[in-house]
Amino acid sequence: MKLGLTKQQHLDLYYYMRLNRAVEDTMVKLFRQNKIVGGLYSSEGQEAISVGTAYALERKDWLAPMIRNIGALLVKGVPPRDIFTQHMAKYTSPTRGKDGTSHFGDLQNLHIVSPISMLGDLIPVMTGVAMAGRYLGHQIVAMTWIGDGGSSTGVFHEGLNFAAVQKAPFVLILENNQWAYSTPVKKQVPLENLADRAKAYGILSYTVDGNDVGEVYATTKKAVEQARAGDGPVLIEAKTMRMRGHAQHDSAEYVPPEMFEHWRQRDPIVLHEKFLMKEKFLEARGKAEITAKIETLLREERDFAENSPMPPPEFAETGVYCTGDDCHKVSAIWERPKSEVSPPKSHSNAVWRVKGFGFGKGSSGGTAPIHFGDTQDQAADRANQQPAAAPGKKPHKKSARTTKRPLRGKARR
Repeated sequence: MKLGLTKQQHLDLYYYMRLNRAVEDTMVKLFRQNKIVGGLYSSEGQEAISVGTAYALERKDWLAPMIRNIGALLVKGVPPRDIFTQHMAKYTSPTRGKDGTSHFGDLQNLHIVSPISMLGDLIPVMTGVAMAGRYLGHQIVAMTWIGDGGSSTGVFHEGLNFAAVQKAPFVLILENNQWAYSTPVKKQVPLENLADRAKAYGILSYTVDGNDVGEVYATTKKAVEQARAGDGPVLIEAKTMRMRGHAQHDSAEYVPPEMFEHWRQRDPIVLHEKFLMKEKFLEARGKAEITAKIETLLREERDFAENSPMPPPEFAETGVYCTGDDCHKVSAIWERPKSEVSPPKSHSNAVWRVKGFGFGKGSSGGTAPIHFGDTQDQAADRANQQPAAAPGKKPHKKSARTTKRPLRGKARR
């Protein structure tokens, strides 16, 4: 299916998936040469998810990647050298060598929020970003990713519920890659589709083939448009396979070999390449040109990273904490009149009564209305509760006297 995309856009998806894999292949070589500081996590076999979802966003939209979303960073405009230097802890990296892996962002230009190691915490954070954008009039959508294992954390549910209640313009991509480290999904969740978790919060959800970049893009584009239109958050479960261990130190011997083989036949890059060939969007010459372009780019970017200096020792004590405007200035950028979200326009009466809640017993023993805040006089409520008098009869009046009934059994003191 052509998905309403141009030939060039289809080729963009192919290019970014191939660049994603080539960047990671380069880092594997650097890791084995002991030039990577810290861990290295692979997204081999999952490139269609990062690329297809990020490609569905507009430039003004915000995203927060996880460790297997390098493809999303590349689509957003992050150069490979930033990814290389960040993993190598070089002074030229986005964090000047003070953090590793993908823990960097760009709030000013690319609208990227740095990853958070505690899985699930990005969900309430990006919900807040989405709400802030709506408040300031930016018309943005915020997006982040979570794995099948991370969807069992408490903050996943708290954050998703918060987003649902606030109807935040937020899209959550749940990458079901079959394994939470060494725990298979079936031993973690008794569900066929993890997208069903959205039902508990009354929000839209979709399940897609995470190895079909066209399907991933089309579903995400629809979800982004729904969120931007004010329909609330959307959860997308993308079914895929983690083709390597949790990280480079993990040989993934717990995965059945036949499982790897099944998913190897469904490689997302190969699948999209076959589609492009069928549609005559790509031929052997064009493929060779893309290969050469990627190789030239990564050779230059890798050389830059390897020749970059490590941070100077005296730099260690600086930039640990933000000290205010002299560190970096943070201020709201308004794209709507402030009067729209200020009193009196934003004012609403916080006192209301919920119809249908009925009546209950008060502490005095009498009948009291169940309500929020102040309502009309309780006596009027009780009067409204009195049954209507039969035709021709006067309303029954209760006696002011209290009838005493004899005690049964032993007398009570």
